[in-house]
Amino acid sequence: MKKLLLSSILLLALSLSFTSCRDTKKGESIEDAIENAADAAGDAVDNAADAAGDAVDSAVDAADDAVDSAVDAAGDAADAAGNAVDSAVDAAGDAVDNAKAKAGDAVKKAGDAVKKKADEVAE
Repeated sequence: MKKLLLSSILLLALSLSFTSCRDTKKGESIEDAIENAADAAGDAVDNAADAAGDAVDSAVDAADDAVDSAVDAAGDAADAAGNAVDSAVDAAGDAVDNAKAKAGDAVKKAGDAVKKKADEVAE
């Protein structure tokens, strides 16, 4: 009976040893899986942060380009308005010069007509 008891204890010890070793391996694989999952989550967070930063940079660049285009368009519009004003001033100046020339011609003709009448009266 002693032998049977000792053999049973030995078998029990061996089975606990195998179970313990198997549980340790399972525990290590669970720890590895948790560590791998944590690393993957950290990588995902880093990638998301990088993507968000890139998106913000792209948005800022697009806004800068839009502002530059708007400023250029406003400058072009201002130049066109300035050219239109210059053309209007030139046209007004030409109209004044023409009116002045016609008025001078009219005054000269009137003076010639007065002189002619004065000569006729004097004769």
